[in-house]
Amino acid sequence: MATAPPIVLTIAGFDPSSGAGVTADIKTIAAHGCYGVACISALTVQSTGGVRRVEPVAADLVTETLAELASDVEIAAVHIGMLGSAKVVRAVAEFLQGQKLANVVLDPILKSTSGADLVDAAGARLLTDKLVPLATVLTPNVDEASALTGLAVTNPEQMRLAAHKLHELGAGAVVITGGHLDKAIDLLSFTTKRGVEQEVFKSARLRSNSTHGTGCAFATSVACHLALGRGLPEAVLLAKAYVAAAISNAHPMGRGTGPVHHLYRMHQQRRTVGGDPEPVN
Repeated sequence: MATAPPIVLTIAGFDPSSGAGVTADIKTIAAHGCYGVACISALTVQSTGGVRRVEPVAADLVTETLAELASDVEIAAVHIGMLGSAKVVRAVAEFLQGQKLANVVLDPILKSTSGADLVDAAGARLLTDKLVPLATVLTPNVDEASALTGLAVTNPEQMRLAAHKLHELGAGAVVITGGHLDKAIDLLSFTTKRGVEQEVFKSARLRSNSTHGTGCAFATSVACHLALGRGLPEAVLLAKAYVAAAISNAHPMGRGTGPVHHLYRMHQQRRTVGGDPEPVN
């Protein structure tokens, strides 16, 4: 009998273009050989051109969905993306407090790239107060790290200072992603018995218009690698490589910023074994 894959839960919004949100997360989870289950936190009206509307899901529906999933399957890791409202943030925090799940990856999504608010102001404050201390690892980009800490985050030294501030806010481990910087630099910062240790990951910045959903893909990839038993530094390194390849193998789509190619490995394997399968009549 084949070994069952680890189950990864994603709690995030629904993006109709499938570049980000739960549908993109499920693709990422599948690409890593895990099984994905999902709880939708908010519905959005959006495309590659940007977010037009956000409608949070009722908090009691989120609570019931999470309770039902946790009662049925063994969850090896959790990815948390956009949550939409303070009520949903509170529902997720109460779920995590009650379940004591391992490998919780919090991607603190506050705004879309197009500038739309993806959580209300009360939700952002509650996320900092309640969810950050419950996460195994926090994965803000430089703008989110700045919003959470109130510090400017535009270079590696400022990333280090912001990471220390996030530790003070209760984060045990932080990955500040710098894909928006001139040089693509990510900083991993985590606490040990010896204190705070930090590691820098550098790579060439990819020039592409297919970058929608990079933050979701990175955070979900980290969750998958943790679910598969890998250590955090290795998980970050492999997730960074996955996102770079997903960008490099992406196809242009839509009139705005297109999505990364979450399932590029599947297409590479298909080419290796002889092309497209014959149609079924």
